[in-house]
Amino acid sequence: MVAGMDGLIAFCLWLIMALSLVSVPARAEILKGPETRTLAEGWRFRIAEGDPNRAAHPEVANWMTATVPGTVQSDLIASGKLKDPYVGLNEAAAQWVGLSDWEYETSFLLDEATLKRGHIDLVFDGLDTFAEVTLNGKALLSTDNMFRTWRVPVKDMVVNGANRLHIRFASPINKMWPFMQGLSYYQPGAYDSAFGDEPLGQNSSAYVRKAGYQYGWDWGPRIVTLGPWRPVRLDIYDGVRLSDFYAQQQHLDDQVAALEARFEIVADAARNATLEVTVTDPDGKTQTQTQNFPLYAGSNSLSLPVRIDHPKRWWPVGYGRPDRYTVRARVLSDGVVMGERVQRIGLRTSEIRRQKDEWGRSFDILINGVPIYMKGANMIPLDMMPPRVSDAYRDRILKTAIDANMNMLRLWGGGHYFDEGLYDWADAHGLMLWQDFMFGGSIPPYDEAYRENVRQEAYDQVRRLRHHPSIVIWGGNNEVQVNWDNWSDSQALKDKVGRKEAERIHTGLVRLFDQVLRGAVDKYSPGVPYWPGSPTANYDGPSNGDRDGNVHYWTVWGGKQPVETYLTVTPRFMSEYGLQSFPVMATIKTFAGPKDMAIDAPVMIAHQKFDKGRGNQRLLMYINNNYGQPKRFEDFVYLSQVMQAEGIELAARHLRASRPQNMGGLYWQLNDVWPVASWSSVDYYGRWKALHYSARRFYAPVSVSLLRRDGVTELSVVSDRQSEARLHWRLKVMTLDGKLLSQWTQDLNAAPLSAQVVTRLSDADLLKGADPKSTLVSVELLENDRVISRHQSYFVASKALALSDPKIRSRLTRTADGYRLTLSARTLARQVWVDTDALEVSLSDNAFDLLPGETVTLDLKTSASEAQLRRALTIRSLYGAAQ
Repeated sequence: MVAGMDGLIAFCLWLIMALSLVSVPARAEILKGPETRTLAEGWRFRIAEGDPNRAAHPEVANWMTATVPGTVQSDLIASGKLKDPYVGLNEAAAQWVGLSDWEYETSFLLDEATLKRGHIDLVFDGLDTFAEVTLNGKALLSTDNMFRTWRVPVKDMVVNGANRLHIRFASPINKMWPFMQGLSYYQPGAYDSAFGDEPLGQNSSAYVRKAGYQYGWDWGPRIVTLGPWRPVRLDIYDGVRLSDFYAQQQHLDDQVAALEARFEIVADAARNATLEVTVTDPDGKTQTQTQNFPLYAGSNSLSLPVRIDHPKRWWPVGYGRPDRYTVRARVLSDGVVMGERVQRIGLRTSEIRRQKDEWGRSFDILINGVPIYMKGANMIPLDMMPPRVSDAYRDRILKTAIDANMNMLRLWGGGHYFDEGLYDWADAHGLMLWQDFMFGGSIPPYDEAYRENVRQEAYDQVRRLRHHPSIVIWGGNNEVQVNWDNWSDSQALKDKVGRKEAERIHTGLVRLFDQVLRGAVDKYSPGVPYWPGSPTANYDGPSNGDRDGNVHYWTVWGGKQPVETYLTVTPRFMSEYGLQSFPVMATIKTFAGPKDMAIDAPVMIAHQKFDKGRGNQRLLMYINNNYGQPKRFEDFVYLSQVMQAEGIELAARHLRASRPQNMGGLYWQLNDVWPVASWSSVDYYGRWKALHYSARRFYAPVSVSLLRRDGVTELSVVSDRQSEARLHWRLKVMTLDGKLLSQWTQDLNAAPLSAQVVTRLSDADLLKGADPKSTLVSVELLENDRVISRHQSYFVASKALALSDPKIRSRLTRTADGYRLTLSARTLARQVWVDTDALEVSLSDNAFDLLPGETVTLDLKTSASEAQLRRALTIRSLYGAAQ
């Protein structure tokens, strides 16, 4: 019996030992939820030890307080150690900053409890650009791409107490210099430096994954930034991390939306987990789904199907409500939330329809199956130093697009990918976005290392932004293909390197833009179309052709052709065209003094980047074409805005009237990165130019236009509505002093989503012998006896009109929420401009023709007092502006 008991005990011991060797999902240690600590405090910076510029700038040799996210330049400006490069000629004096190396450092505290957690990762959402990172004196990370997110495990490197994080940023220009010296040829397409820090035609920016505009553009200064431009944080977690989540739309119709909630989870060891998805609809109703899954050590790709009955779609502005759903995803293990993501999504379909027709092949963008005419502009970055852009300023600029009846912005590829807030705002307001990848026009290198760097960048950015319904197109680049196909510097390179090397360069372009970037979108954002560039025909034919794909049209301005040339081209989609102007005088006074008020003054040339400062002469040429020689500098500024507004209006009205042959026009450009002469319609301070007021009229949902060419005036009506509009139009021919010569009137049913020519009238029909210099044509479009659109046309250039002093009369009165300005004129007042100097005033209209005997009332909103407003208020017109 004892012997038998001893045998049983021995067997049990053996069984226990054997079971201990079997691999089974054991219960893990007690888990805690993840924790994120943003490292935004305690940063300091200085010019790097050993940098050649250190001796010349002892004022920055000691540690200074840094803002993170931030840039070296913005912190130096804020501390008074660098003069504002936007003022006067200070840009030149700021170049040494980008030609120096800089150090940042901070310390963060960790306690023993934190050190016992399973993982501690350092995450850098953006380092600009060449950075060497050390932690507690040990090398941690080297970076070479400002657009990537960098995650590094540091649990084995951190200590109890203070931990020192140090980043050395190398000058991008100096960092690339040895590489550049070893090249046998140079990639074309970038802008040459005006400051001699790089040889002409040898631009390192083509080889660097950094915002191209910061090296200088034809509307921006050269401010080569450095620094931790996006947040730095610690991610602290135990054995499970939710590394990615996306609610991918699989199907959408009026009855049901089918989503697949996709989780990417990294686990240290096998364990059980619960996936939970809660969807809240636009009305606040929720539904939750959960499912248990086994996790395995390593990466786990899991998904939950989600069904939404009677879905509410996201619609662009003007077509319905931009309804959104809130999706909350959670991963739980042992009842502990191990990861959570919250996203606002929109249910919609987006496609590019290309069908052969009588004009070639269409370029129609369909949202939820509806072909939408795209009205808008190109948006560039909001500042040369992106981290200092406030949310309020960003939203103010975006709101100007909606206020001008735009429905699309193209986020241009020479800048940077914007922060989440921009896309959230666009989602909430139904503003569609054409999102370029960050290639501004230079021909990129074709080596594998560069291509793989871009691939990871694309993965990061597509995964970050794909849930935003406002992104309706991913674009591969800006002007890369047309550069390689047509531009003179690329042709010269082909001649230099020979056929085989030229073929390698071309093959590299196709691999990058037709495979790598397309593959990133197909993999991570399959519901959104990818278009490999702007302009392009999707590699189906030549780039920048009128009959297929999209076009950048610069024959006007770049090619010096008159603005009337816009009427001779009708591409399928025009994604760039533009004319320059100066900002208003209040903005000019922020960077120039009284002695600088001349177009050839050094300060004005420094704030005119087109054609190496010769753009003011181009502006003057276009002003002279139609308006005459300005009398004073202030007249030059005013006439530049009038010329820009009326030129772009001519193109935009022609394009809209050409629907469906043309299905979109995006003028260049919406905004500015600094106070400058440029193609923008809203200046750096958010002040509207004449063009933006004009855009609000020519982009109106229902609009009437008069387009005169070859002695015939064409009256067209366009409607973006999805239902028929019962309208009435009224056309008058009158003298400039108000005598009615003739009129036409007619009812009209405007078909949904249409443009139609209502009538064509020859000059003889309209004038009937009247003097063309003293006659105008005005048309109004009415709905229910209310004027909803109007337009004027003239028979001669403005400089040839027999204008007399209109003797504009004005009356300013208070209202409950602002002021009312009533204007009238004895004779025609062309291009009336109401100016309020530097006061912040919102006007209901501006830059319009005031007809003889007509009374127009404007609403003004401002926080200024009535006395301040009266002192600042001036009113002018075209009369007397030119010699």
